[in-house]
Amino acid sequence: MVALLWTAWRGVSQPGVALAYGVLIALGEAARRRPRSGGVRETAPVGAAATLAYALLGEVGGRPASHGVPQVVAVVLGATLAGAVGRPPAVDRLARRVLNAGFAATCFQPLQHAGTPAPGPYYALFLLLLLVLTALCDAVLAAALTRARTGGPYGPLLREELRTLPGIGSAICATGVVMALAVAVAGLWALPVFCLPLLVTQLSIHRYEAVRATRRQTIASLARATEIAGYTPAGHARRVAALGLAVGRELGLSDAELTVVEYAALMHDIGQLSLVDPVPAGATEPLPPDERRRIAQLGAAVVRKTGVPADVALVVERQADPYREQPLAARVVRTVNAYDDLTADPACGPLRALERLRLATAHDHEPRVVEALARVLARGGPAPQGP
Repeated sequence: MVALLWTAWRGVSQPGVALAYGVLIALGEAARRRPRSGGVRETAPVGAAATLAYALLGEVGGRPASHGVPQVVAVVLGATLAGAVGRPPAVDRLARRVLNAGFAATCFQPLQHAGTPAPGPYYALFLLLLLVLTALCDAVLAAALTRARTGGPYGPLLREELRTLPGIGSAICATGVVMALAVAVAGLWALPVFCLPLLVTQLSIHRYEAVRATRRQTIASLARATEIAGYTPAGHARRVAALGLAVGRELGLSDAELTVVEYAALMHDIGQLSLVDPVPAGATEPLPPDERRRIAQLGAAVVRKTGVPADVALVVERQADPYREQPLAARVVRTVNAYDDLTADPACGPLRALERLRLATAHDHEPRVVEALARVLARGGPAPQGP
């Protein structure tokens, strides 16, 4: 708000340049797609690259740029809101966009107006250094906002944000630098030319997201088959998946590992469809180990035919094994499934269920997973996911 008032009072410097970057940021925001349930993050790389390019703009066609930090923040904020008409962006994502623009502009614009650094062979390296600092700042901020929303531990969240930087983050930073350098030499005509590669990347991400959403819908439909057939209680698979994701985040699992946990949790009871007589209340935890292992193997055989990653079938197959022989995702699914089975009995509340899980940590449930589950439950259970 301060930046908007300052810009309105002082007037817009080089309005044509501000309009060109504002339009590009708005178009990138308009092309943004929200992630479907279980999908990847929101993607607006064109708008993010244009934001960085405007914050690091020192010249336009050989003439010095005269905008300052308040105008950068005002243009980015106004263009982002204009491009999001009808579907406003999440507040935390908007805050990240504006704060990143302000950080990059604060580091660059005062030095640029003072004539430092001068255009030369080290100018591009200077811009890249600023972008690295901006990316690190964004990772720290994103992890803090995610922790406030989900309640998970900060360290693993920060590591996950840092792991994403070499992917689309590096493409955004590289495009932002190239755009700033190209506009300094060739003028505003360079903007659409150098946005094309990132636009192709954005379209590829959207296509991948559509494929992933279709796969997840298929898995969710298979998970409901056991409920429709009366083998498991209504909502059991979804509860196990939601709680499994929360426990996985508490343990610091990566996005790829969380996807395995979610898919395996949704399909962990699919083997019960092969049974002649349903298990009482669909609860497999009280069954003898051999029977649980047989059901798990039947389920894994079905899962392997769905086209999901092989790790998902392995988790379903190994969920009845002793925890020391299981991958971590299988330990999470088994413990969370056991908790949901136990609490389905009105005589067994959450505290008693946790006590029984702790008593079984010698063989069946890993203590670290049980304690992570306890912390998630102490905070009120799985937190709602962002838009």
